[in-house]
Amino acid sequence: MNELAFIKSRVKSCTFCDTILIAKDLILIWIKFRDEKMETQTKENQSKLTPQEIKQLLIEGNQRFASGKMMERDLLEQVKVTSVGQYPHTIVLGCIDSRATTEQIFDQGIGDVFNARVAGNIVNEDVLGSLEYACKVAGSKLVMVLGHTKCGAVTSACHGVKLGHISNLLAKINPAIEKAKLNFKDITTPEAVNEVGKENVLNSMKEIRERSPILYALERKGKIKIIGGMYDVQTGLVEFYIGA
Repeated sequence: MNELAFIKSRVKSCTFCDTILIAKDLILIWIKFRDEKMETQTKENQSKLTPQEIKQLLIEGNQRFASGKMMERDLLEQVKVTSVGQYPHTIVLGCIDSRATTEQIFDQGIGDVFNARVAGNIVNEDVLGSLEYACKVAGSKLVMVLGHTKCGAVTSACHGVKLGHISNLLAKINPAIEKAKLNFKDITTPEAVNEVGKENVLNSMKEIRERSPILYALERKGKIKIIGGMYDVQTGLVEFYIGA
């Protein structure tokens, strides 16, 4: 409900005298809503934020999303502001799944986050190049590998699907399957598939560090942080891995 609709609903349910008495409170509420609108990410803000602070921004944003209390944004104004430059604080390597849209999940706006999306959030040379550009060139300070529950790519890999170019992509999930097999006899159960999804995220993080000297060096110097997480498509919550 927007601010005007909220105020109208309150006034409609009151008597004339009650309306007079609550008018001041309603005005204060409207001012609060107005002031809570999120500002567009700037170069100055990007330079000041630390990787840990950015991680906290994502945690808080996801909590707002999952509780239905997302911040107000003037998206058209953000389009205008970012037309002359963008300064995202984060690059997210996520899946193509239509339910796992980064800006909504973390309650972020236009210009806040770079997105690298590929089925199964796997790592290849093009993905690495995108991550390196985001961090080394554009100044992003957080790399997040984001998997999700009930992932179609992970499920297909667990079932051994072979189909065109999909086969080569799914093969990159096999290391996670082998890891999960240590705990599951049947790798095709829903619980096992989600465990493979988690292991796949951790494996992608490992690959990023091992295959990109640029990102590895930036993280060693404390300029960026590489983290991981799993988005639950049923609850809307992201599990941030401890120590990730």
